[in-house]
Amino acid sequence: MKLASITLLGTLSCAALLLPSTARAGLDSCGNINVSAEAECELVTSGGCEAMCEPLSLEAACAGQLYAECQGQCNADVSVECTGSCQADCTGQCEVDPPSFDCRVSCEADCEGECSGRCDSNDSECAASCRGTCSASCDGSCEATPGEANCEAKCEASCEGSCEAEANIDCQVECQAGGFIECEAELKGGCEVDCEKPEGALFCDGQYVDHGNNLEECIAALEAAYNIDVEGYAEGMCSNGTCTGEAGVSCSIEPGAERNAWTTGWLAFSSVFVVAAARRRRRR
Repeated sequence: MKLASITLLGTLSCAALLLPSTARAGLDSCGNINVSAEAECELVTSGGCEAMCEPLSLEAACAGQLYAECQGQCNADVSVECTGSCQADCTGQCEVDPPSFDCRVSCEADCEGECSGRCDSNDSECAASCRGTCSASCDGSCEATPGEANCEAKCEASCEGSCEAEANIDCQVECQAGGFIECEAELKGGCEVDCEKPEGALFCDGQYVDHGNNLEECIAALEAAYNIDVEGYAEGMCSNGTCTGEAGVSCSIEPGAERNAWTTGWLAFSSVFVVAAARRRRRR
């Protein structure tokens, strides 16, 4: 199997040039898929790629899509007890080490701890729905909180996201249950089409990522949400509006596109630093 591995650093050197300087892409550009902070993502380009487009590898992507479809009917109120308990623990973390608090990581770790108690160990669809609900709720709550916000504000957003998810997990799991077969059949075709493309199909921890033909935006969103350490991507080179890495991943830049100071600085250092995000402990 030939792998064109992405570090969400190398390809993002291109992606940074394609997006407006003020753009903030949420994980909706990745189909609202649940991705852990320690995920390994890669582009699979040939030799066995289509074999990876199996139902078990499509569950996370389907859970992301089905979450959006079920959101209208799964909108229970957040429990005051949940937010109070969460914020008490969260505030303690802020007092110990404020700079290290990560809203998304803390929110998802806190929420996903509930999934093992709500789903049977052999029910992978339930687990995917539960984790997907956590991811979407946490993403929405934490994305609305500025990165420069203080630890207490990030803590509040983290608790709002995890408690919102916990209030709606049972509804989401039940609502999504009837949609997996149809969704997986549709995504299997899309996955196989991606396998035939020069850039290949994107997988994170073996789960297909349905980026809806927005690969660069999806990669940018993953990097913005989590600093994911993915091995093996060759340093990209840019020439005549195209960035091409040795592994064969490329993206185009519109002629005359603006490059602000942030983009220039990011490009200079993007291939040097990889920061692994650590999960925060689950609220007891």
